[in-house]
Parts: sequence; C-alpha cells; structure tokens
Amino acid sequence: MHVVATAGHVDHGKSTLVRALTGMEPDRWAEERRRGMTIDLGYAWTTLPSGQALGFVDVPGHARFIGNMLAGLGPAPAVLVVVAADEGWRRQSGEHLAAVDALGITAGLLAVTRSDLADPGPALAQARERIARSSLGTVEAVAVSGTTGAGIPELAQALDRLLSRQPPPDVDAAVRLWVDRAFTVRGSGTVATGTLTAGTLRTGDELLLRGRRVRVRGLQSLGTGHSEVRAVARVAVNLRGVERNEIGRGDALLAPGAWHETALLDVRLTADPRTLAAGLVLHVGSAALPVRVRPLGADIARLSLARPVALRAGDRATLRDPAAQVVAAGVLVLDADPPQLRRRGAAADRARALEAASGVPDLTAEVARRGAVRAADLAALGIPVGVTGGVRREGAWLVATTHWRAWEEQLVAAVAAHAEAYPLEPGLPAETARQVLQLPDPRLLEPLVAAVGLVVEAGRVGAPGTAVDLGPAERGVARVEQRLRADPFAAPDLAELAELGLGRHELAAAERAARLLRLNRDVVLLPDAPELAVRVLARLPQPFTLGTARSALGTSRRVALPLLEHLDGRGWTRRLAGGLREVRATASVGPPS
Repeated sequence: MHVVATAGHVDHGKSTLVRALTGMEPDRWAEERRRGMTIDLGYAWTTLPSGQALGFVDVPGHARFIGNMLAGLGPAPAVLVVVAADEGWRRQSGEHLAAVDALGITAGLLAVTRSDLADPGPALAQARERIARSSLGTVEAVAVSGTTGAGIPELAQALDRLLSRQPPPDVDAAVRLWVDRAFTVRGSGTVATGTLTAGTLRTGDELLLRGRRVRVRGLQSLGTGHSEVRAVARVAVNLRGVERNEIGRGDALLAPGAWHETALLDVRLTADPRTLAAGLVLHVGSAALPVRVRPLGADIARLSLARPVALRAGDRATLRDPAAQVVAAGVLVLDADPPQLRRRGAAADRARALEAASGVPDLTAEVARRGAVRAADLAALGIPVGVTGGVRREGAWLVATTHWRAWEEQLVAAVAAHAEAYPLEPGLPAETARQVLQLPDPRLLEPLVAAVGLVVEAGRVGAPGTAVDLGPAERGVARVEQRLRADPFAAPDLAELAELGLGRHELAAAERAARLLRLNRDVVLLPDAPELAVRVLARLPQPFTLGTARSALGTSRRVALPLLEHLDGRGWTRRLAGGLREVRATASVGPPS
C-alpha cells in the first residue's frame, strides 16, 4: 500500500479529485459537505491500474485550517499538488508547497484541475516552474476535470508510475504512529488512526502512549480487518483500556524502548533564527506545539517545546508563524538530547560543534534519503559535499548510486515498452522519459541515456541508428505519394486514408520520415506542397481571397484553408483585413515557376 496527501489552494478541487479517483467521499463532516469546503482531514482509498492500493489523506486548503493541513501532510511520504486551470497559482498553493519543501518531501505529482473550464497549459507551466524550485523538483503533470472525468485514468496511471519509483519502506523499523484522528466505536472502544510510514503493527502489540503501555486490540486498513499491517499504510488501531479523552491528534503510538521523548532540540533551520518572530508553532508529524527558539548560530537553533514528543536526529518538521500565516522555516533535527548551555559562550561553542558534526557521513545518508539532491542544497544545510561511497555526482546534482541504477533500469524498460507499443515511432520522447523517471532536472537525462548505451536524437530516446520503419504502412504511404505527385493539392480525406491503412500513428511516422506533411488530422500533402503553393499564389493579383486561392490551386476549401494558415505561420503569406491575404516573399522558396 501507498499513501499520498493532497496539497493546494482552497476550492481548487482536491476533494472532488479524490472522489473521482476513489468513488469515496473524503469530507467527513456535514458542515464540509454543506459548505463545499474541506475543514478537517479526509480519508479515501482506491486500487490503481497496476493493482497497488493507494490511500489518500485529503487536506483543507483554506488558510484558517492550515494546522489541519500540516497534520495530514507531516507523516505523508508523497504529495499530490492540485492547482485549478481557471485560477492558477494562489496563496495557499505557495504555503502548502513551502510546507512540502520544509518537510523535505521528494515524491510528488501535479494535477491541474477544472481543465474543462480553462486552458490548463498556463497554470500547468506556472505550477511546474514553482514546484521545480522545491524539494519535489521536476514532477509529472496531468490535466484533469473532476466533474467530467477527463484525465482521471491518466492521473491514476501517473500515480502508479510515481509510487512504483518509491523506495521500499523499512518494515522492521521501530513503530512511531502519529495519531491524526481518534474516536469511539460502540462495542470496541477507542480507535486511533494515522499513517504508518515505517515498521509493522500486529494485534496484541504493546505500545507506549504518553509514557504508559497500551495494547493493540485490533487493526484495520482500508476498511478491512488485519492481524498485521506493514508500512506504508493508513491504519486504524483499536486500543484496549484507553478512553477517548486520553488520546488525540498530535499524540504518537510508540514501540517501547525505541524512542526518546524530548522537549528540547538542537536543530538546523532553513532561515536565520535571529530573524524569526516570537510565538511560533512547531509542526511535526501530526502534532502542533508552541515553541521557543534560541539562536545558536547562523542557521542553528535550540527549540524548547511545550511538551515532550518522540523525535530523533534526522527528523524533519516545520516552524509556522500563525500570525503571519506563513511557514517560517524548515527544521532538521540534529540532536534530540542536547546538553545544557550554562556558561558564557556555550551557545556559540555548541553551534560550532554541531557544524563540525555535520560532515561527509551525513552526506551519504541525506542523499540516500532523497535519492537525488542539489549539492547547493546540502551546502545550505551545512553538509560539506565531498567524495564518498554510494553517491554519484552529475553536474549540480548528487544521486544515490542505488537510485541511479533504478533510473537506468526504468529507462531501459520504458524505451523497450514504447518501442513495442509504438513500433512506427523512432524512440521514446525525451520529455516522456523525464516524466516517467521523474528526473528532478532535465539535464540528468543525457548522462543517464549515455550510461545505458542509448542516444537522444531529434528529441527522442532510442538505440543508436534507430530509424522509422513504416512496415505495413509503406504501401499506403507510397499510394498517397503517387497521387499527390500527379495532383499536389488533391489531399485524400480520412475515409480514403483509412482504406489505405493509414491512421494517426502511421501518418505521424510518415511525417517524421519526411515522407508526408500533415496540416491537420484531415489534410495530408507532400512536404514540398507549401513551396509549390506559394509559387502559384505569387502569380495572383495581390491581395487575394480564399476562394481565389482555392481555384488557383485546384483544390477544395478543406485543403486550401489549413494550407493558407500553414503559409501564414511560416511567414510566406500574410492575412489582411476582410479575409484577404498576400504573398509576403518568395525568396526563401525560389522564384515562381
């Protein structure tokens, strides 16, 4: 199973999208359904085309409920960013992305919703540009409509690709289940739910809740009872001997003896702690805690929490300014059991000690955690970039060698699958390859292609010397060429092309081989037809009408109109007022014959 949280501005269709993907209602409250606005976390699940089970944590987008959003996003290993085509990037889009970036989430996908109401292109380009500057890097994007259902199958397939690239969870790790919801079931008692990101839960297990031992009475995942649930999973834990008022959002169920609960942390921040406002809140897991920040260095600080929580070095969190309604900084825990600072100069000494401790050993762990990371980003965290095992450097990027090998295998498989599915195409489009592999930087594709003995030619990835083979379509293309040589503008219609066995894929292959020129899906000519046409049109009195051009070329309006538009686009003709056109220049195509 996998778990994905949504993210995005209010009213951009996150819940509608989850409904369309799962057939379930994520909004649990009557007020949410009445107002058409998510207020609290919602949950739904589905089975993807590959058979993978996927659970969604649907978060609210309104600024007033940003704390609820962070409770759902905090434990999530992947995120679905949602932006509406008719509104584009908005304030909460940015705040949600800032939280994703602060948490260091690297697995994500972009869905541009309401594409039935506006052209999704501008919103998609804007959102991908913003997202590329975050920890998510370059993401695959899908335009969808939750209302009409357009794009939903493609989004499900994109989710499949995203999740298939995720590293396997550590099912043997010590359990730390952040509770995001607790309720009572008649006859069963108290139930707590959360996202299990690592470890395994079993019926009968003992766990710690606020320092006391509790026992797992029962387990459910995706609405089904289990005796054992392994990460990653959405899980409901029926607890024996726990009253409803003894557990709530922000609590954690812990493996006994494996976690240290602390109210004092030494951390690295993504902002200068000396510039931060007072009254900040630390969001970690599903918890939200008032915190006091004591600067130790330029990006090193000591946090004093309102109550102890289970944290360890390497955990990530966010500091939020509730007054300004912004994410103030990302947090990386350096020490969850720091020493007291009693003497003069102890703070500066502590900062230097933490800086010195953040050396090359942390580089390997951080790169392995992210898969791929910019060297500059590690430098900003104070982690020196050196030569170390398990890490490959490509330009500005550091890539875990295991991650790089996975990319190599995925690329070879994707090229082979594309060749089998589309034998008339010369290779896998480079942009498709980048999206399938979810490369954080397009510049990583070239060395990756070279590493597996492939090449990029004309924007496509394939084996060296790959050429277009028209195969069974060769006879039909030859017939069309013969016809057009005799009458250059007598383009066959779709029915005639179909009789010759020439569909969309065959015509596209013929065009790539420079055998035919498609003006639109209905008009096919020889590649030299535009030059012949402009020579004929140059002999006409200028300017001329569409009807005059049609007669001079000896063709129909079906052919003449897209042909003139093609000439306009190449700058050989110019459209004037009143439906008139004139030939602009013939020098580039030679003198009229």
